[in-house]
Amino acid sequence: MDKKLNDLAAIMARLRAENGCPWDREQTHESLKPYLIEEAYEVLEAIESGGENALKEELGDLLFQVIFHSQLASEDGRFTLADVISGVCEKMISRHPHVFGTDKVKDADDVLHRWEKLKDKEKKRDSVLDGIPRTLPTLIRAKRLQDRAARVGFDWEKTEDVWAKVEEEWEELQEGRRNNDIENIEEEMGDLMIALVNLGRFIDIDADEALNKSIAKFIRRFSAIEKELAGRGKDIREATLDEMEEIWIREREKEQKNRKSPEEGKG
Repeated sequence: MDKKLNDLAAIMARLRAENGCPWDREQTHESLKPYLIEEAYEVLEAIESGGENALKEELGDLLFQVIFHSQLASEDGRFTLADVISGVCEKMISRHPHVFGTDKVKDADDVLHRWEKLKDKEKKRDSVLDGIPRTLPTLIRAKRLQDRAARVGFDWEKTEDVWAKVEEEWEELQEGRRNNDIENIEEEMGDLMIALVNLGRFIDIDADEALNKSIAKFIRRFSAIEKELAGRGKDIREATLDEMEEIWIREREKEQKNRKSPEEGKG
């Protein structure tokens, strides 16, 4: 292994040693699960913020999680960090025969199709939907499932059909509401979300990213309410809904005014 990677592995081993860090010594694969997820999301946040130093730091933190889990497995005699690295090297070479072998590919879509076929063969999957983690965020998982199904031809032919499906699911949700059928409302709400994720695939909008942007917008506007009320010397808990709504609408109008139209953005 590279010297720096060896150095990091040695630091991890020292932390886990008899006279190492009490907290690190107590950890297990299970207890580390939240930290692994958190570090992965912090990498995503660094990518979105565009901060080079932040991305470098967060990638290091994520790498440390890989080292940590590998150390735990090594202590039990199951596998080592070297085994992890060796395994992924072999996998990348075998999954890229068009780079490391003599196969020819047409484009990126062809690469993806061949990748999935190789994965299915290696892992002996019973279904094309196998292998998508249940623990993925639900919107991302929904899109991955739809992508898999689409690769074998189970997909809508036209974008207009997907729009129609969204409208159909909305009507079915309204029907559940009219009947005051909570169980049906839950089911139809889920179906509507699935349809919206599918629509996003067809019009090149990522549903998870769209929701994240709306969440950020909500936080921004709500923070403006808190800030203005604080400037008036008023606690938000004592404000009326009308007061909060007035500020919210003003913030929304301000954002809309500041948003450039396509024509304004030209030339």
